[in-house]
This record gives sequence, C-alpha cells and structure tokens, in this order.
Amino acid sequence: MIYTSFDNIGLVKVLSFLKSHKAEYLSGQDLSDVLKISRVAVWKHIKRIKTLGYKVEAKQNLGYKLVEGTDLLLPWEVTDGLKTKIIGKRVYYFDSIDSTQNFASSIAQNSKENGTIIISKTQSDGKGRMSRKWISPKGGLWFSIILHPKFDVSLATIFPLASSLALANTIEKILDKKPELKWPNDVTLKHKKVAGMLVDLSLASNNIENLILGVGINFKIDSAQLEKIIKKTKNYYGVRSLVSKDENKNPIKFMQAFLLELEKICIVLDKGNFKKIINDWTKKSSTIGKKVIVSTSSGKINGKAIRIDNDGALIISNGKKTHRILVGDVV
Repeated sequence: MIYTSFDNIGLVKVLSFLKSHKAEYLSGQDLSDVLKISRVAVWKHIKRIKTLGYKVEAKQNLGYKLVEGTDLLLPWEVTDGLKTKIIGKRVYYFDSIDSTQNFASSIAQNSKENGTIIISKTQSDGKGRMSRKWISPKGGLWFSIILHPKFDVSLATIFPLASSLALANTIEKILDKKPELKWPNDVTLKHKKVAGMLVDLSLASNNIENLILGVGINFKIDSAQLEKIIKKTKNYYGVRSLVSKDENKNPIKFMQAFLLELEKICIVLDKGNFKKIINDWTKKSSTIGKKVIVSTSSGKINGKAIRIDNDGALIISNGKKTHRILVGDVV
C-alpha cells in the first residue's frame, strides 16, 4: 500500500475530522453528512485507520472517537507542523518496498520532487554504501530524500558528513543522547552503529542535477536479532537501537526535527561554508585523533587519523607518510 501527502483521500478526511473533535464521539452519520461520503465508506476508512496504528474507540449509539495517534511515519503526520521550507513537503509512504533509494531515483528528475521524501516501514533490498545490502527491519526509520541542491558539485563529497552531522544534532536535541560520528557517514552510540547514510548523485554538465540521500536509522529495533543476521558481514562492528524498547519516544517528532536540521545544513553548504561543517563534524568524531585501520579497495592503511580535508577526505599519518582517503571503511 502506498500513501502520499498530496492525495486528499477519504481516509485522511475522516482522520482529520476525528483529530479536530478528539474529545468527543462522532457518529457515523455525522461523518457521512459532513464529509459527503456513505456510512459504509466511513466504516471502511475507520477500519483502515486502525490498521495504521491509530486507536479509535467505537461505542454503540455514540460513534467513533480518536483515542491515540500512530507512530508510523505517515505522510500527513510528517507534514503536520513540519517547519522546513522545502524538505518534506511531499512524502510517499510504503508498507514495504525493495528500496526507497530505487523509487527515489525513478522520480528524482522531476522538478516538483525537490525535497521529496520516500519512506518505507520495511525494505526487502535496502541499499548500503559500496553496493552493500542494508537490513531494514520493523522499528527502524528507512527513507530517501530527493534534493536539487544549489551548492557546487565540488561540495558533494562533503554532503555525507553534513547529513550525518544533522542526524547527530537531532539525536542530541530530541533524545538527549551523545552520538559519535564515524568517518565517512556512520552515526554511532557507545561505539555501535545506530545509523548510516548513502548518497547517490546525478550530474549534468558538471552540475548536480539531483542528489538522493538514503538514510537508515535503527530507531527502535531488536538489535540483538539484527546482530545475529549481520555479525559475519565484512567490517561489522556492532549495531545498537537508538531508542530502547522501554523508552517512549515519538519517531514522527524525531523525523521532523531531523528534516529541519538537514535543511539548515543544506543552507550552510549553499553558502559555501563547508569549513563550519567539517569543524562541527570533527567535534563529534570518534575517528579524528585516533589510531585507525582503514580498509580501501587497494588494501588496508594503518595510522593516526589527523583531520578531514576540504573535500571530506580522511587524512591519515603513519610516521613520515601521509595518506588521503576518499573512499574506505574505518575498521
């Protein structure tokens, strides 16, 4: 099933009316009369609303009352109260999809999709960096964001750092937790991975035609179960759930906060102020200043991570020799 933020479907009309009268019961006849749909249609919409995680109380001779909202990142929930100007104004939501990144790439060229988000409850073929598979169980936040950025193509390699910085800022502000940033684009908590980023670029005449940011967040997952699945994969270093099963944290508010942080970061990049992003990223880094081993396509490099270059490259020193690494994994 697919839902969007721009199709004014009957379900959303019924839900909106229930929300606006949350303290009272509304009869099926009242809903039918006001929304100009049949009572059978009202009943079907109520039934569907319940399957989306909303708690609706039904009492004979009184009608329906919305008792509790949903935790699903449904389009109308994401856009309601969202403070961004561009990012997140159009939203697609899937119960399941092969990859949000694949769907995003199929619509990214359309100018009206600038800022569009594609969200899925689960993915069967989620995409990770360097053609790896990203396991996407229930409880995580799996989405892709389409951007038609104004910043120069030379800053594209900074964007993965910038997006992970936006997520780290969100975690601090909303969850009051202290994440670390692991080069090039992982977000960790107590040295275990809670999120990763993937950036796909489409170029035309050496300009960015569109950019698709894929985001995977282990928001409230069974980390022990996920570790059983991926512990034998290359460069595995542990996974953690951002929110424990006992914590009551709203993923919708978290998502809205992240989108706002990301839009702020994009404005900084649009102004060409990449050094601020690098400086802020470095302050939260678990990589810089540490002795590391970096796995690259040409082998492993040992040394001390001393800084991030202006293009996002990791600079490593091992005695007299210095290495610039643009693509690799810190292991």
